[in-house]
Amino acid sequence: MKVIGISGSPRPESNTDRALKVALEATGMDTEFIKLSEYTIKPCQACLKCVNTNVCIIGDDGNVIAEKVKDADALIVAGYTPYSSIDSGTKAMLERLYAIRHKKGYIRGKPGGIIITSAVPCMPEAPPVAETAVGAVAAYMQEEGMEVVGDVKILGNVPCVSCGYGDDCEMSGIKMVYGPDATVDSVGINSFEDQSVSFEGAKQLGKDIAEFLSSE
Repeated sequence: MKVIGISGSPRPESNTDRALKVALEATGMDTEFIKLSEYTIKPCQACLKCVNTNVCIIGDDGNVIAEKVKDADALIVAGYTPYSSIDSGTKAMLERLYAIRHKKGYIRGKPGGIIITSAVPCMPEAPPVAETAVGAVAAYMQEEGMEVVGDVKILGNVPCVSCGYGDDCEMSGIKMVYGPDATVDSVGINSFEDQSVSFEGAKQLGKDIAEFLSSE
């Protein structure tokens, strides 16, 4: 059994990456971690020329990813939420997996997990940013006939905490998310490992995927 984990986060060793690696390790199975920023993947052209071959005519690294997902037994998708929706790299990758859908449904019935990092806290008074991104990935998996095993949400970091102008910029996301009196120092840096619910959730996600596969 092999589990593929795909991270849409472009930052090296990001919260998203580390959470995905915890989930993969928890499966206890053969795994592969894929960092999308190391691949070149163009958007789907909706040309339908993959219908009879299950291979995209674009011919870039999207085909490499599609083959890996096609041959795997389970898939964990990890992304983040710029502008309050799933990141463009993860979205483009999911759309390019359309090629392995036609006639065969190569990922139908496989278990899927979702990990989303968002700088907007999950609280009633805040927009449901993380939930929106989870829903986007879950919709993809459900439309492909996959079994969504579970999801994990992580509190990430507003980019403004590290740009150098977070306290002074009129467009600072720090104040937009945390209020007019928030500062770089008061907000700090959020780390996945310090979020016990998310950390344990990532491990449980891996275990649940392993249990699903072992029960087949």
